[in-house]
Amino acid sequence: MEKRYQGMDNKRTKTWEIILQANNLRVSRGGVTILDIPELMVRQGEVLSLIGPNGAGKTTLLQNICHLHKRFYGEVLFRGKIIGKDYAISDYRKRVAMVFQEPLLFDTTVFKNVASGLKFRGVDKNEIERRVGENLERFGIAHLRDRSARTLSGGEAQRTSLARAFAIKPEILFLDEPFASLDPPTREGLTHDLEKILMESQITTIFATHDINEALRLSHRIAFMRNGRIEQLGTPAELVNHPVNEFVASFVGVETILTGNVIGRGEGGTYLVSVSEKHIEVTEPLAEGEDVVLHISPETVILSDNFIGKKTSIRNSFTGRITYILPMGPFFKVYIDCGFPLVAYITNESKQSLALSEEKEVIASFKATAVRVIARRRSAIN
Repeated sequence: MEKRYQGMDNKRTKTWEIILQANNLRVSRGGVTILDIPELMVRQGEVLSLIGPNGAGKTTLLQNICHLHKRFYGEVLFRGKIIGKDYAISDYRKRVAMVFQEPLLFDTTVFKNVASGLKFRGVDKNEIERRVGENLERFGIAHLRDRSARTLSGGEAQRTSLARAFAIKPEILFLDEPFASLDPPTREGLTHDLEKILMESQITTIFATHDINEALRLSHRIAFMRNGRIEQLGTPAELVNHPVNEFVASFVGVETILTGNVIGRGEGGTYLVSVSEKHIEVTEPLAEGEDVVLHISPETVILSDNFIGKKTSIRNSFTGRITYILPMGPFFKVYIDCGFPLVAYITNESKQSLALSEEKEVIASFKATAVRVIARRRSAIN
């Protein structure tokens, strides 16, 4: 029986059906385990991103659940059937498509490249014409229909590869860092188009990338990988707001990560964490003596000339010195030394009204509810 469960993601609410599942999946080379996935379930219609540093195992996982390699332990199930046992590998491969980092195109026209998967599957000529035309339009390359694949730019070649994959209407689409070799403008344009197409088609997609912004933009869920294992699996909001450890936090772009020790209770039911001899109030229940790692999002930090009074809901205010101001397009990233490092985002208007500059002293404030505890362990010292 196919598994189902009710869930909410960042794009829509629906009842999810498990289309692909890996159990006890392990890959070893030279006696060293390079992939160890006890369980991974992929849901019908979702975009699941595999993200992590180089060598994390993203491509290895993708290639094995796609059944491009046979030397792995464990099992992969498609719609509840074990591939290679209850379901023929050849039949499975006809129902999936994979796009690689470097486009793999035949030395023929764009049209014939996009049509190749359909011809292999025995689709009739009229249907091939319709589907190829539809996907050439979809990816903005209809004008390249009769162009030789050899003359395409990198972006055009990757659009051709994607059009070929979508033309066969795969039940699962595997993408292995398809934008990694493209220049930023080309990459942005293709990411924008793919985002729209995935939303329209609702094709189940597993997308390997090392770019956190791509993963946050395209995904319903993200699996963060390191050393062949999944360290955290959740929605984009869960990874950004509740990373399980410092490594995940730093990778997903958490700006302020602090280590401290819980020293007791604060006012109003908060808990006090000592960080570099400063006391930060948090709302998450903690035990005295715990060593913790805290995350403070820069969007929650307010800069001002004066301390914010205790009558407000802001429990944390610290005097700090600006060490660096970095322009970031429509806003500025401000680095502050409060005895501990802190980062804030401000608008140009705020920068001008506060006359902010490097070495200037400011008050940095944030709510106790803005502090996230991303790791904890019991201190060895009582």
